[in-house]
Amino acid sequence: MTDVVILENVWKRFGKVEALRGISFTVKKGEIFGLIGPNGAGKTTTLRIISTLIRHDEGLVKVLGRELPEGKDYVRRKLAYLPEDSRLYGRLTGWENLLYFAMIYTNDLEEAKEMASFGASITGLSDEDLRRRASEYSKGMARRVALARALMTKAELIVLDEPTSGLDVFSSYSIRMMIKEYSRKVGSTIILSSHNILEIQYLCDRIALINKGRIVAIGTPKEIIVKANASNLEEAFIKLAGVSNE
Repeated sequence: MTDVVILENVWKRFGKVEALRGISFTVKKGEIFGLIGPNGAGKTTTLRIISTLIRHDEGLVKVLGRELPEGKDYVRRKLAYLPEDSRLYGRLTGWENLLYFAMIYTNDLEEAKEMASFGASITGLSDEDLRRRASEYSKGMARRVALARALMTKAELIVLDEPTSGLDVFSSYSIRMMIKEYSRKVGSTIILSSHNILEIQYLCDRIALINKGRIVAIGTPKEIIVKANASNLEEAFIKLAGVSNE
């Protein structure tokens, strides 16, 4: 199986703060890979480096066969990124938001409409809801449209930063099902971050546990639970993070 993302001994500093301290992992083609850890662990920094938004200081970063930062232009054409604070244009309807962003990807109006229609089907929202202004949406509805905006491109690599952040249980469940179903149908490689460890346990094929800028463990949820002799992934993280920080 091809490695879509390769990180080897990657460091990133912001002044005197070491956000990443020599992290290494690979992401395989077609899998859902989770980067799990508490707030401030280095998740967003890692995703922004992979997405070509910031540069790493040391180490190797290779995405879709191109080394960064030299290959950033190629990678940007093949990648879709959803930041944690992604917002919709409130004056536009849900449908108009999808169509607007589709037209950024293509100059062909019919192709843009087709892409937006695919995005609309992913949201699970009714036609009536999609005709409403985004300013009237609940946070869960807005997040579903924002997620669809990224997924509808069918990019080779999709990066999602905290896709369920701040959502209630029902909205979070809907988002997880959107991601799972999309992955099954389209087969894009997906990397996502979360601090909700138990939630991601049921979504990701493999995960990397990160704490204080270091990788604590990598593997399938089951492998990590067994390694830590824990009953669930949350307990495993606490055990392994405690060991790594001694």
